[in-house]
Amino acid sequence: MRPRNSVLLVVSAILLSTAWAQQSKPTRVLAAAELKTVVPASFFYRGQSASTQIRNSAGIRTQDQKFVLAGMVDTAGYATSIAQKYQGFFITEVKVKIEGSELAPGEYGFGFVGDKFVVTDVGANDVLSVSSKKDDNLKRAVPLKITKEGDAYRLYAGKKYVTVQVE
Repeated sequence: MRPRNSVLLVVSAILLSTAWAQQSKPTRVLAAAELKTVVPASFFYRGQSASTQIRNSAGIRTQDQKFVLAGMVDTAGYATSIAQKYQGFFITEVKVKIEGSELAPGEYGFGFVGDKFVVTDVGANDVLSVSSKKDDNLKRAVPLKITKEGDAYRLYAGKKYVTVQVE
C-alpha cells in the first residue's frame, strides 16, 4: 500500500469515528461549562435587550447536537405588566412539547405566572400557556434549572416546574 493511501485511510477513519462519536451522544442536560459557550449575554425582547443570568441558565443538547436553552434575565426597565410574564428566555432549535403542548423552534420569553407557565414571542404576544406544577419535595430550590425525568425534562423556577419533551 502506498504511503498516500495509508494517510488517506487513517484520516478517513478518524473523521468517521469523530462523526460517530458526536452522533452517539444521547440527549442530555448541559454542564455549567458548556452553558458558558452557548447562552447569549443578552436577549432581545419587546424592543429592549436584557442581560441574561448565565448562573441561572440551563440547557439540553439533543442527540443531533441541537440545543434547548432557558435562562433568567434582568427585566429592569420593562413595564411591570411585561416583566411579570417575561422572567426569562427560552430558545429551542427543535420542536418541544411543554406539558403536552407543542412549541416550534424559535426564540421566546417565558414566565411562571400564578399556576401557569406562559411562553410569549419576542413581541410579548402569548404563544403558549399551560398549567405549571409545584414540587414540594424539592430540597434546594434554585432560580432556574433543568433536570432529567424519565424520557422528559423538568424546567424548574424555584419549586415550580413544567415538563419538557424534546422531539
